[in-house]
This record gives sequence, C-alpha cells and structure tokens, in this order.
Amino acid sequence: MFLEPSAWVLQGKLCFIVYLEEYYQLQRDGECELEWLLLIQPYFSQQPQDQVVVAGQSVTLPCVIVGYRGMVQWTKDGLALGGERDLPGWVRYSLMGDPLSGEHSLVIDSAELGDDAVYECQATQVGLRSHRAKLTVLVPPSDPVVEGGPVVRLKAHTPHNLTCRASGAKPAAEITWYRDGEIMHDAIYSKTLMEDGKRETAVSMLPMVPEDSDSGRTYTCRVLNPAAPAGRQTSVTISVQHPPSVTLSVQPQTVMEGAKVLFICSASANPEITGYRWSKGGVPISEANGDSLEVTVDHSYFTDPVSCEVSNSVGSTNVSTLVDVQFGPKLLTEPKPQIVDIGMDAAFTCSWTGNPPLTLAWTKQGSSVVLSNSNTLQLKAVTQDDSGTYTCKAIVPRIGVAERDVTLTVNGPPIITAEATQQAIKHSKGKLECLVGSSPPPDKIVWTFGDKILSSGSSGRFSVQTVHSDRGVLSSLILSETLAQDFQLRYNCTAWNRFGTGTALVTLEEQGMGLALKQYLIGIEFTCLLRTCPPPPICQFKKIKIIYLLRNSYIFV
Repeated sequence: MFLEPSAWVLQGKLCFIVYLEEYYQLQRDGECELEWLLLIQPYFSQQPQDQVVVAGQSVTLPCVIVGYRGMVQWTKDGLALGGERDLPGWVRYSLMGDPLSGEHSLVIDSAELGDDAVYECQATQVGLRSHRAKLTVLVPPSDPVVEGGPVVRLKAHTPHNLTCRASGAKPAAEITWYRDGEIMHDAIYSKTLMEDGKRETAVSMLPMVPEDSDSGRTYTCRVLNPAAPAGRQTSVTISVQHPPSVTLSVQPQTVMEGAKVLFICSASANPEITGYRWSKGGVPISEANGDSLEVTVDHSYFTDPVSCEVSNSVGSTNVSTLVDVQFGPKLLTEPKPQIVDIGMDAAFTCSWTGNPPLTLAWTKQGSSVVLSNSNTLQLKAVTQDDSGTYTCKAIVPRIGVAERDVTLTVNGPPIITAEATQQAIKHSKGKLECLVGSSPPPDKIVWTFGDKILSSGSSGRFSVQTVHSDRGVLSSLILSETLAQDFQLRYNCTAWNRFGTGTALVTLEEQGMGLALKQYLIGIEFTCLLRTCPPPPICQFKKIKIIYLLRNSYIFV
C-alpha cells in the first residue's frame, strides 16, 4: 500500500521516496537509472504503558519510533497536546529525548489529579499510533475527622454511631477503629464519589452503646490508601453522661374495669431530676406532676399506655405501661348488611376486643351451627337459601357475652310460597294466595287458570289483590262466588324479576266441617264432631248448641 511520497536528494539528483510496507523505493527524476534501497518500515521500539503515580510525583511515558523523522504528537483522552516539543499551554508537560533518534517520551512534572487520563503517542505522517496508556494518579486522604471530637459526649445506654470521615482520596481510604489501642471490628464502612468523578469520601461508623465504663476511653480513627501507606489518624475521648433511668410499675397489675390502681414512677439520674410528666395514650395528664398517679381504670387502660417522663439537664426518659384491665366484649367493627347476587361471594367482618382474650362464633338465626370463629365470615357462591340474619357473638370467659346481628340479602329469581291445596266454601267468597318473598321484588305476578290470565284488576267473578309486607309480596286471587267448576281447576301463580321466574301450582278444595272445628255464626256456637258441614238451617236459632253426633242426626240442647 503506497503512502504519501516525500522528496529526497540522492547523489545530487532530486528523487522521491515512496513508503512501502517493507521498504522505500527511490526513483530519480527523468533519465536517472532506477535504484532500489531496502529500508526499514517505521515502528515503536518503546511505547507507553499503564502507570500509577502518587500526586506530586513526576512520571515519564516512553515513546521511541525507529525509522521515522516526521512530526510526533501526544494525545490525552483523545485531545492532541500539540507537535512542539515544549508543548506550549501545558506548563508541566514536555517531550524528552533526541528526536533524530526517534525519542519522543512525555514527561509530566508534579502529577496532579487532572493528569489522570489515557495517553497515546502518534507518528502522524505515517499514521502510526502507540498503545493507549492509562495514567492513574493516586491522591492521599485528608486528615480524618471524627464527628463531635475531640471530646464526644454521649448518653449512657443510648445507642450511638461514632462516625469518622476521610475525604479527597483516590482510591477511597481504608478506615480502622481502635479503642485504647485495641482494634475494633464492628464498624460499618461506606464510600461516595466526589463531584470531580475521581476522588472519593470514605465514612466509617462504629456502633456502640456507651456504658459508665466507657467514660474517659480513647477511640482512634486511622485512615490509609496506596498514596499514604503510612496512614493518618485522629483520636477522641468519650464522656458518658446520664439522663434519668426510670422504672414504672402499677399496683395492682390485674384489676376489673372500674377499680382503682396506683402508678409509681421510680427514677435515678445524674445530674438531678428536674421534673415529671404523665400522659395516657399520648394525651398529657395536667393534674399529675409527682412520682405517683392514682386513677380509676376503664377498658381503655388495657390499650392506651400510661407514660411517665422524667427529665434532667442531660435529657429525659419516657417509660410506659399498660394495665391488665379485665372487661367484657367491646365492639370495634360493626358488621354491615350485604346485598349480593346469587352465585357471588359474601363476607361479613365483626371485630371485638375483650380481656381475657375472647372467642368469636358466627351463626345463622334458626341454626346452632357455628360457621366461623374468626372476625370474618366468608360465604362462597351464595344461594337464596343463604339469605337471612347472621349473628356475630363474642364471649369473654367469666366476664360477659355480646353479639351483633347482620342481614344477608341474596338477589335471585322469585321464590313463591303457597299451600298446594287451599279451601273455600261452595257458593261463598273464595280466595287463593301466593307469597313472593325473594329479592329484588317481582316485576309482575300473574295468575293463570283455565283459559284466564289475570295479573291485576278484575275479570268477571275473579279479581287480584297485591299487598307488600316485610315478608314479601302477597298476591291474592279472589273469587266473588265459588262454583263447582272452580274446584276442578289448577291455579298457577307465576312471578318475574330480572333474575328469572318462579311458579307455584295451587288447587281449590271444597271446605268441609272437620272434627272438633269450631265456628261462630250469628252468635250461635256449635261443635262439628263429624265431617258433614255446614249444619242445617235450624242452626240459625240463637243460643242453641248443636252437637252433630251421627250422620244426618241432630241433638238439640
């Protein structure tokens, strides 16, 4: 591959050098005879390598190119430093060596953090580049700083982290703690990168719970990194002070609701105690300011602690206690009525508190079966049979019982309740009834019998009445006068709502005088002992008691 030719003078003749991969070809101009000289292709005999230097030290990055006398330049992180050997603009940078011998080494005096970069030596005219060399500049850490020093004042028995900070190091400083010359191994170490993106700040926290014996002890923070292998250190002295030490007791500990108890707040402190403050459930008790408190307790003392706070010039200590108040069930969460569609799930939640611990039982009215013993009653894929009232009962042993009722309404097709056989007296007024008791209420109720369809109003001898009640919707088919053929028909009561239909079949039976059936007609009392009723016309006489003993036989009294 031919590169850019260069002019050359050979034996007084102007010739040209054409750079080849393996040799130079020299050719004289005009009639000159062709001469060949075997020359060496330019190459690096020395190239820069990765180096590590401590800030303030000088460093040399070698670059020697054999067979090349053109321009050589260095780059720093891709930025060209210039082709002059004194590198104007870069005060601490210069090129060292004999350029005729191909020596172009880069010298950096008193290396700084800004010199931390990637360098490359380039023979620009032949496109020759050296290895990329990473210069790493190490920076020692600053003197360590222990927060709160030189005398760290701590509260006795209060957890504290002794914190030592060493900043400005590259790499981050290692930190070691000593207590009276003995190394400590429980420190928590962390480091963060500084804004320049190169140096780091290291932090070490030594957890401790100061005791009386720690007062006067010396803690030393020692830091080092490769730039400061001898390390640097800072020492502090611990001074332990004492806020009040408090014990809160209650007498008696276990009481029934409504009894009196005495709280006693015992404290010791250095320096001396300056005051007491009492509170219950976080609310101050303004009338209490001594070391004891007498109260009449209710169930709230079981969950709301009574606190005694004791202070001195160092600080304050707050201690709380609960009273073992025994009380019957107290409702926390009221169960809420549910209305769900058939096939869906339903859930009731009922929360109580009590002491001693209570037991819960969910039942359905009309049944003694316990459905759940937890706060929540889950009913899966409910049917209309699940509709009704459920009871959440709480039992505190030996103390008391309480309960709450809640209703479940299941929306579904109409449910019709009707006696399959209903009675009427021939040639008298008659009535057939069906009760639609489902939710939602029926949109329509229709009676069908023979060739008739009737949902409301009247048609001949027949009329329909509808009455709404707590039990549902009662539909009555009224016959103004019953005839013989009415007792031969089947009566169909059908109801509709958005979930579907319901149907009940009813037959009309002619009413007889059953055994021991009592009736009162126009002030005449009679007893029908056998089946044939009503009695003959003689029963119209007042105050005559008729006893029907035998068929077609009457006795008058």
